[in-house]
Amino acid sequence: MAGDTSPTARALLALELIQGSPGISADRLAYKLGVSERAARRYVAILREADIPIESERGPYGGYRVGRGLRLPPLVFSATEALGLVMAVLDGHRDAGDPTDPVGSGLGKIVRALPEPVAAQAEMVRQRAAAATDRSAARPDPTTTSTLVQACVDQRRVRIDYRTEAGTEWVAEVDPWAVVVRHGRWYLMCHSHTVDAQRAYRIDRVRAAELLDTSFVPPPDLDAVAMLEDHLAVGWEYDVEVVIDGPIDRLQRCVPRSIGRLEAVDAETTRLVGSTSNPWFYAEQLATIPADYRIVHGPELRATARALGQRLLDAAGPADDESDPQCQA
Repeated sequence: MAGDTSPTARALLALELIQGSPGISADRLAYKLGVSERAARRYVAILREADIPIESERGPYGGYRVGRGLRLPPLVFSATEALGLVMAVLDGHRDAGDPTDPVGSGLGKIVRALPEPVAAQAEMVRQRAAAATDRSAARPDPTTTSTLVQACVDQRRVRIDYRTEAGTEWVAEVDPWAVVVRHGRWYLMCHSHTVDAQRAYRIDRVRAAELLDTSFVPPPDLDAVAMLEDHLAVGWEYDVEVVIDGPIDRLQRCVPRSIGRLEAVDAETTRLVGSTSNPWFYAEQLATIPADYRIVHGPELRATARALGQRLLDAAGPADDESDPQCQA
């Protein structure tokens, strides 16, 4: 707990520092703990008495490190940390209060392991905070997600059973590069051997994942987030081309990569090329760009932009409506 200065709490803090900085010296450990070097050595002795394998090496490059066979001690949270964890889980998962759900069950175990005063606050927040459902979120199966994350770490190929939004089902072998979370949706960035191309698959649509024995090497300097943004901008039903009045270096800071690729036409003009399956959403995204623009290709988007513009004009009413008291001086 916050403010606890008992020898046990200090020893656990010393363990955290040693784990985070292998080879930390006794004087550095003492400085971090805010105690004398003698006291720091005493906390290390407490850890060793608890059968925690703290190894030490002498010399200018020596120090403390955790040896093999460590069994982690009980978790120690401050009140702020515990409440922050509960709030984050409630905010991110609609079933965090359900003890039959894996997330709710796991959160309950953490709360029960906390000291009574901290647990009481955490449980009060957990029971009385009602999180609104995020309709755009699509949370995948935890077991499937764990398998895919482990495959990314181990660099092992997987066979996935996938179902598209339209209901089409297929099986493919892929090299999983990374898992990316974007706006409540989980994506697997990978190379599909079925189509011999890079792909982004929604993990909530993966019905099963099987680890294979084949290993792989991911692309060097992989930027999985940028790859996903680029992927989401292409391959959709309606092609789009927009010319924007503004230099590309300024527009790159305000135009989402997920709606298309920016190309410099000249020093003061930029072209946006992309695609969409939802012209209304795309038109709304364009409306947020702080510059004038023209839709030069995409009849579906043009029609939607006109409808959106008319809707906004109708909502605004006449420009000089003196019958509205709020418009009068």
